Amino acid sequence: MARWRWRHNGNGACVRHTTTRTVPPPQTILLHPPISLSIAMAVNDSNKLADAENPAVVTKFCGDSDSEVDFAGRANWLRAAVLGANDGLVSTASLMLGVSAVKHDVRAMVVSGFAGLLAGACSMAIGEFVSVCSQRDVEIAQLDRDGKRGGEEERALPSPVQAAAASALAFSVGALLPLLAAGFIVGYRLRVAVVVAVATMALAAFGYIGAMLGRAPVVRSCARVVVGGLAAMGVTFGLMRLFRATL
Repeated sequence: MARWRWRHNGNGACVRHTTTRTVPPPQTILLHPPISLSIAMAVNDSNKLADAENPAVVTKFCGDSDSEVDFAGRANWLRAAVLGANDGLVSTASLMLGVSAVKHDVRAMVVSGFAGLLAGACSMAIGEFVSVCSQRDVEIAQLDRDGKRGGEEERALPSPVQAAAASALAFSVGALLPLLAAGFIVGYRLRVAVVVAVATMALAAFGYIGAMLGRAPVVRSCARVVVGGLAAMGVTFGLMRLFRATL
């Protein structure tokens, strides 16, 4: 670094005298290896202490075994089962009431209800089988176009046999309720009243389950299902009553 100052020469004149001063470079402070290691260990210990005071929250992701369940698919199957049971209940109860409007015999009422159970379960199973087969064919054709045939996507497709069995079982469960209600009652009026009462309570239960699965208002859903089922039974009974008058 250069510095200058004024000074007098031998002749009495004032001249500028320049001096040069060398400034040493800044010194780098090196820590002794044990000291550096001690500082690093202290920092690591402080981080561990902070982690101990604030433990991490363990979260389950979608890859965990417990969360691999397809809850949306399960809700759809349950809703289909509830609708199938509701269909079996309404159709069988309406058929039994319609037959009882023409003939008061308990045997005729129970036999007609059992025949309706078998016919309805077979119809539901065949219809569901054909529907799911058509859907599966469309999805397989799409997998062929995308080049994904034979992978996980194909194994995840719905099974027509499983869908048919579930539909038939749900319909049969719903149809058994009015059959069991009417099978042990001899009196005509009491038998009809019991069938209507059991069907109403079962319809309210189906409406409640459907509302819980679909996150819909419970009262409105139950009222809609009960009113619809009672209307179907009333129309069938009334029309068959008119038919009896013409005999």
